[in-house]
Amino acid sequence: MASSRGLRAIGLAGGMALAAVAGALAWQAGMWGAFTLSLLVAAWFAASLYGQAARSSVGATTLAEPASGPAPAETGALLHRLLLDAAPTPLVALHHDHARALNRAARQMFGTDARILPIPGSLADEAATHLHHEGRRWRIDRVRADGDPAVSAVVALVDVESEASLAEARASAELIDVLGHELLNGLAPIVSLADSAQRAADAEPVDHALLREILGPLKRRAEGLERFARAYRELARLPAPTIQPWDMAEFLHDLRQGFVRRWPDIDLVVESGHVTAWRFDRDQLSQALWALLHNAAEAASQGPSARVDLSCHVEGQRLALEVADSGNGIVPGSADHIFRPFHTTKPEGSGIGLSLARQIARAHGGTVELVGARPTRFRLTLT
Repeated sequence: MASSRGLRAIGLAGGMALAAVAGALAWQAGMWGAFTLSLLVAAWFAASLYGQAARSSVGATTLAEPASGPAPAETGALLHRLLLDAAPTPLVALHHDHARALNRAARQMFGTDARILPIPGSLADEAATHLHHEGRRWRIDRVRADGDPAVSAVVALVDVESEASLAEARASAELIDVLGHELLNGLAPIVSLADSAQRAADAEPVDHALLREILGPLKRRAEGLERFARAYRELARLPAPTIQPWDMAEFLHDLRQGFVRRWPDIDLVVESGHVTAWRFDRDQLSQALWALLHNAAEAASQGPSARVDLSCHVEGQRLALEVADSGNGIVPGSADHIFRPFHTTKPEGSGIGLSLARQIARAHGGTVELVGARPTRFRLTLT
């Protein structure tokens, strides 16, 4: 019996350590949902380990000693439950033959006191990344519970709509800030130049040479502000994608042909990864990938042996398309701003290419990420 308890304690301690390591990795990667789940799992293992130690301590005491309060094991179990119930994210323990709601959020979600019957298919499928339940979409974050033989995994269910709403609110606030900054920067010199032109026109005699000198920059500034407004309209009016199956070989071939005609001196290497077909909006995905390829081509053209790589492969239930180039990489310090609308380091750039590509990917249930800065590598995913 003591040996069994010892092995269980070792398993719980090992599970707690693994959860702590997973939490540290999630923190470094900025995966906050996984970080929260890892902390809760680590706390669960710690509470279970504390409860077992308390039970062992109680078993070692003599029966002659009267109890003066709640048993340590009961205190550990109560602390365990309070900790889990405080978490707003539904947590579910997956056993080999059933699922169990671990906290109040999960019990309310599935309308149960403990067991979840029947087990939703997405929870039972280890490859599933999302769960549809009562009209809402939830992201499934799994952590294997190797320290507990009775539990195969612990699952946190993240409300995708709520998460998306928060992200949308942050993006809207940032976009408003960018719009105000860009509009003020564009209008200030226009107002100043227009005032100078007015004074030049009112002077007697009229200095036509000075007036022409003023009107030239005024025209260019106004045209730049117009380009900005058109770029914003293009970003804001992206229609909902029309999803249908497309042949990937043909799609990638068309992209390659357009790239070769546009940049004949840059070598484009395409790897299809044996992906035959996928469902997406062809026009929008072409636009998103073209923005990535355009940036890659411009970066690669700055150095010798210019080359761009486009690869395609399946990751679980997602299609991943990666674009890499042989350029000098992302400028240090600018990686945090490259997806910000209208951020650009190019004199003639609009600064919406990457932002638009990410918006298109998100409309397809995926995203665009910078996965390498030197050399530069972007990954676009679709569901």
